[in-house]
Amino acid sequence: MYLYCMMRDDILIKMRRYCDYQDRCHQEVRSKLIRLEVYGEELEQVMANLVEEDLLNEERFARSFTRGRYRIKSWGRHRITRELKQRHISEYCIRKAMEEIDEEEYRKNLVQVLLRRSNYLVFDWPRGKKEEDLREHAMRKGYELPLIINAIQEVLD
Repeated sequence: MYLYCMMRDDILIKMRRYCDYQDRCHQEVRSKLIRLEVYGEELEQVMANLVEEDLLNEERFARSFTRGRYRIKSWGRHRITRELKQRHISEYCIRKAMEEIDEEEYRKNLVQVLLRRSNYLVFDWPRGKKEEDLREHAMRKGYELPLIINAIQEVLD
């Protein structure tokens, strides 16, 4: 019995450190526990403890993830949303996370993404080919098509 309790405490300490290092979603914590061979009721108990201690918070994770991917990787809303859905984040948390993105800053960021990309385009390409390349690049980054079209006009003119 003592060995079991000690092992359980060690797992909880390890998971506290894991969640303290950076914000995590429930899926990441659950996967980590499974890799540590923690299953069933014990896994759920550890997860519940982490939520009670506010070390595991999906909304905080979604907001943090959104800020990081938007500011550091220059991702658009579609790509961020898709990535959050892959992590099984609720629609409510995704909506709250999107509040982290300022609309005016978002448009400026898209223009910067396109300007950086345009520096790599072949100079003598026809305008249509440049537009296509820039549009595809911005779409891969997850930006919305109407914004992309307006930003391309601004960059190429």
